[in-house]
Amino acid sequence: MAVLKIARMGHPALMGVARPVSDPTEPGIRRLAQDMLDTMRDAPGIGLAAPQVHVPLRMVIYMVPESRTNDSEGQPLTVLINPEITVLDETTEEGVEGCLSLPGMSGKVARPRHIRVQALDLDGNELDYEAEGFHARVIQHECDHLDGILYPMRMTDLASFGYVEEMTKPSE
Repeated sequence: MAVLKIARMGHPALMGVARPVSDPTEPGIRRLAQDMLDTMRDAPGIGLAAPQVHVPLRMVIYMVPESRTNDSEGQPLTVLINPEITVLDETTEEGVEGCLSLPGMSGKVARPRHIRVQALDLDGNELDYEAEGFHARVIQHECDHLDGILYPMRMTDLASFGYVEEMTKPSE
């Protein structure tokens, strides 16, 4: 399909609240999902929200590689249309996040570790499931984009924010 241009932090496409998708079964929505997948793989990344590719719709895609989970089970490619998140446990867990809209940067963000997700899939079927740990973090990160929120806005200590390359260098 197509690799789309990813908006970077500061671009107006990332600052607004995205509109709900009226019909998830529209061919254009399926095409957008495929283009987002192509873009995510090309970047490379594990999640992408429609506003990141200049489309102000409430749609995200993600997948969690097995290597990033504690339970050795990754999450397959998932498309969430008009997602809603409910926090099931207020306990937060701090983790390092990166973002395709902030290339080369990372920072520590505290997020609830257990959530419920309700959304539609590309066939208009209802999805309703729980996610924990890293899986929950990925979903929350992507869904934040739907409301114009980038992960640095969630950070409480900017001392952990910086270029990945600098932060992973051995001490001199």
